[in-house]
Amino acid sequence: MFDLQQFIIDCRTAVLQDPSNKLLREVVARAVSKPSDVIEVLGEPERGQLQSLHHSSELTILNVIWAPKMTLFPHNHVMPAVIGIYTGREDNIFWRRVPGGPQGRVEAVAAKSLCDKDAFSLGRDIIHSVTNPITRLTGALHVYGGDFFNAPRSEWDPETLLERRCDVERLQRIFEEENARYPASQASVSSPNR
Repeated sequence: MFDLQQFIIDCRTAVLQDPSNKLLREVVARAVSKPSDVIEVLGEPERGQLQSLHHSSELTILNVIWAPKMTLFPHNHVMPAVIGIYTGREDNIFWRRVPGGPQGRVEAVAAKSLCDKDAFSLGRDIIHSVTNPITRLTGALHVYGGDFFNAPRSEWDPETLLERRCDVERLQRIFEEENARYPASQASVSSPNR
């Protein structure tokens, strides 16, 4: 059974004991190995959101619910992270700064799809964008080895791919905009005329 308080303790211990992120990935992998247990504790995803499960200076744990077809622009975390999927799918594109290119611009260099029961580590310098490519909500545990909400992070404009300061309020607005689109997208999926 997934025990949220024990999960928080295990994540904190892993972050403090192992800077390589290996132990943290093992903790998250164990948690998402039984998706129905996670859903029983956190609830069936109902709307896109960044739900904080734990927040401190050394550890942030989020229940990230991606709305159907939602995409979030390139961003970094400036701290190690592990993503564990407990329902749905999350596609990540990895980016790097363009050497010799316009200041702060990025280019895509790799990709990774994560499905139910997958756990994946991200190093502190990783830049990635995220897409939920499916027509239902995706639920994921995102665990960060630091203060996700107050770290001086960057995001990249989705059109120009130029760097700007990360704005957590903008992230929250994007989730709300996607939630507004979500009922309309569900109606078009279930419509008999489609």
